[in-house]
Amino acid sequence: MLVMAQSSLTSSAVGWQVVLASLSLVLLALGLAWGLGLRIERELIVAVLRAAVQLLAVGFLFALIFESTGATYWAWLWVVGMSIVATAVVVRRARYRIDRLALIAGSAVVGSALISIGVTFGFGVIEYGPISLVIIAGITIGNAVPSAVLGVNQSVDSCRDRIGDLEALLSLGMDRQQIVRIMAPRTARTSLIPQIERTKVVGLIALPGAMTGLLLAGVDPVEAVVVQLLVMYLVLGTAAVCVVAVVTAITRSAVTDVLLIADWVYPGAERQPGDGRTEDLEPGIQNRGHSKS
Repeated sequence: MLVMAQSSLTSSAVGWQVVLASLSLVLLALGLAWGLGLRIERELIVAVLRAAVQLLAVGFLFALIFESTGATYWAWLWVVGMSIVATAVVVRRARYRIDRLALIAGSAVVGSALISIGVTFGFGVIEYGPISLVIIAGITIGNAVPSAVLGVNQSVDSCRDRIGDLEALLSLGMDRQQIVRIMAPRTARTSLIPQIERTKVVGLIALPGAMTGLLLAGVDPVEAVVVQLLVMYLVLGTAAVCVVAVVTAITRSAVTDVLLIADWVYPGAERQPGDGRTEDLEPGIQNRGHSKS
C-alpha cells in the first residue's frame, strides 16, 4: 500500500492538468455563490490567484537559494523575513495604533518559531538543513498568524463593544491588570476555538498534512504519527502563546497609564489599516475618558 502510494505520488500524472482539475470545487463554489448572491466571488478568486503567484515564487526561490553555497544563511534570512511579514500582518489587522503591539506580537512569533526549531532539530526529529529549517519555521509561523489575527480582531471588537464594562470597572477602582483579568479570558477562549477544535478532531475526521505526506512517502505509520504529534503540539502551543500575547496587549492598551479609556476604543475613531493612528477622530472624541473617580 505504502509503495503504491509513494509511486503514485511521484507519478508524471502530477502536473498542471491536475492543478486545473483541483479547481473544480472552487468553480462550483463560485457558481453557487453567484447564484445565491453571496458576493464572495471576488475573495475566492483573489485567494486562488494569490496562492498560485506566491507558491510559484516560493518554488523558484527554493530552486535558486537552496542550490547555492550559502543556502543555510539564505534559509535563516527567509525565516527572519517570514517573522517580519507575520508581525506586520498582525499589527495591521488591529486597525488602530496599539501600544507595543508590534514588539509583543513579534516576540511571540519569533520566540515560538525558535522553540519549534530547537525542539525539532535539537532532538534530531528531522535532519537539519536549509529546506527543513524553512519548512518547520513556515509551519509554526504560518499557523501562528491566523490565531493571532483572530485574537487581535476579537480583542479590538470586544473592547469597543464593552465600553460600558470598561467604564464600570474603572469606576470600581480597578487597575489595568485587573481589567485584563476580567476582560481578556472570554476573548482568548473565543480566539483559540478554531485551533483547539482542529487539534481535538485530528485523526478522527481529519488526517493532517505532515502525517499524510510521511505516509505517502512510505514512512512507518507509528513514526509518522509521532512526527505529526510533534507538529500539532508545537502549532497549538504557538497559537496559544500568540493569542495570549496579543489579547493581553490590546486589552491592556484599552486603558491608558492614567486610567482613562483609550481614544481608539470609542466609536468614531478613524480606522487606518497599517497605521492605526487616531489623530483624525470626530470632534470631542480625542479627549474623552473616564478615570477611576
